[in-house]
Amino acid sequence: MLTIRRLDIEDARILIAGARAKAEEIGVPMCIAITDESGQLLAFERMDGGKITSTIIAQDKAYTAAGAKRTTESYGSASQPGSPAYGINSAIGGRLMVVAGGLPVIIDGDVVGAIGLSSGTPAQDTQCAQAGIDHFLATRG
Repeated sequence: MLTIRRLDIEDARILIAGARAKAEEIGVPMCIAITDESGQLLAFERMDGGKITSTIIAQDKAYTAAGAKRTTESYGSASQPGSPAYGINSAIGGRLMVVAGGLPVIIDGDVVGAIGLSSGTPAQDTQCAQAGIDHFLATRG
């Protein structure tokens, strides 16, 4: 029997709380998206002051990280001219993100969902996404 493990809404709330805490600490209001393992949106928060344009970007970062089972940052260099994945950012209606800030959530080797952040620099987005995952892993024991 195939058993699919995925994040649920309570998991999403924990991930958002951890990412939000880091965003508040660094003083950058973020847009935070959580998806299940297939890239479907579970939860979203736009902090007061989060960029309007970042709402879709955060969701697409989470979508990419879940669906591709890799960080969005890993697509950055691979998508440059002459590289193996050149042009991939135009795939799937432009939803595949090649900018840092989208991370898969991995439990026991399985991608169970993803988190995507946007509004800061790519490094800040990634830092807050990782904080969300770290908080989630610490909370779930």
